[in-house]
Amino acid sequence: MVVEIKEYTSAEEIAGTLEKKISETKSTLGAYLRRLDDIRDRAEKSKKIREIVMKQAGKKAATENLGEITIGNLSIVLEATPFHELTAIEKVVRSHQEKLIILQKAREALKWINELGDTKGVKYLVIEDDSLPNRVLFKLS
Repeated sequence: MVVEIKEYTSAEEIAGTLEKKISETKSTLGAYLRRLDDIRDRAEKSKKIREIVMKQAGKKAATENLGEITIGNLSIVLEATPFHELTAIEKVVRSHQEKLIILQKAREALKWINELGDTKGVKYLVIEDDSLPNRVLFKLS
């Protein structure tokens, strides 16, 4: 997790940054969702073929993760199947959906700042965890 402090000179600047991040996240999420559909189709076809072949061979599907090893904290999948890819892309989609929700909630939570009126000389320090705002400090110069 990376924690950063970003300094802004106005509430509008914060709002603009949030809007940009929301837009970028929506765009990225859309691309991943399209990719997810493609991968899901391939995984279903692969599953169907596997079931038919295994049935004809009179065998049960292996449930163990062959070709997957762990080195330190890194998991390495050799000869990845469409199911491995599907699991990975689903995790990415969930992560981007969560990020989008956090950004939208932050935007809503900061709408009231515009009601402060004259904030000349006030600086806004936004503490971000992994590029997501979680705290705003008002700094009087």
